[in-house]
Amino acid sequence: MEQYLRSIYQHHASNSDVLGILILEKTNPDSPITDNFDVVLLIIVQEAEKTWNVKHYEFADKTCALHIVTEELLMEWIDTSGYRNAVEWIIYGRIIFDRNEFFNNLKATLQSFPDDKRNLRKIMEFGKLIKSYNEAKELFEAGEYMDTNSKILYSLHYLARLAVIEKGYYPEVTVWSQVKQIDIEVYKLYEEFIESKEELKKRVQLMLIAMDYVIKARANMAVKHLLDMMHTKNEWYYGELKALPKLQPYSLDLSAIITYLVDKNMLITATEQTKGEGVYHRKYMVSK
Repeated sequence: MEQYLRSIYQHHASNSDVLGILILEKTNPDSPITDNFDVVLLIIVQEAEKTWNVKHYEFADKTCALHIVTEELLMEWIDTSGYRNAVEWIIYGRIIFDRNEFFNNLKATLQSFPDDKRNLRKIMEFGKLIKSYNEAKELFEAGEYMDTNSKILYSLHYLARLAVIEKGYYPEVTVWSQVKQIDIEVYKLYEEFIESKEELKKRVQLMLIAMDYVIKARANMAVKHLLDMMHTKNEWYYGELKALPKLQPYSLDLSAIITYLVDKNMLITATEQTKGEGVYHRKYMVSK
């Protein structure tokens, strides 16, 4: 197979824009990491007309997916979980070309998971968790227990990803295998839910109560990225926060996060008179 792969990638190696090339081969019959292709070729370039170009090949009863990705897009994927498979390709892939140690340095960065990147990923997952959990509560109150069940499973998945990030790892596609090894509390929560013999209404009701406790216990750690930013001045209008470039990766969930933090007294509010009688601007401050 190597000779066929070489014919696909070798001309790229001579391109001065190419930073690195790696290969990841399928190891299981069902391989979500490779999208069930027998092999993935990842080529990272400094610049290109298309930030992500994909080609599919077939040879000797094998299939191959070639991904040519700009460095900027790859870093965005890593920081925001924009394309989860990419992190696993880098961690588990075999380097075949590495200009100026690009891939080796990137692997080392992924293994260390710097605090600034970890804090960003934590609040991103926390925002998705809060939104999903709130939707589950709303569905339960409406008597939609099957939909509540589905939404709780989504919420548990976000909680699992948050738990993995807390421990300093990047979440993988098989996140529950990771959680089982590093956070038994969250894994037990998931296990008890899917194996529960309680009737549906009781099962989802008990899980909503349990998740409320678990989320509250992790909130302070999860929102550090936002609170650190808010500590830079005393009061914030919501629009000011939403406009901050560093908050853009979770801007769609920011309102849900803010509401949760106010509800839990982690943020306090103040008002400012507008031109309209009896109408006030709302401002937010970090609780002391």
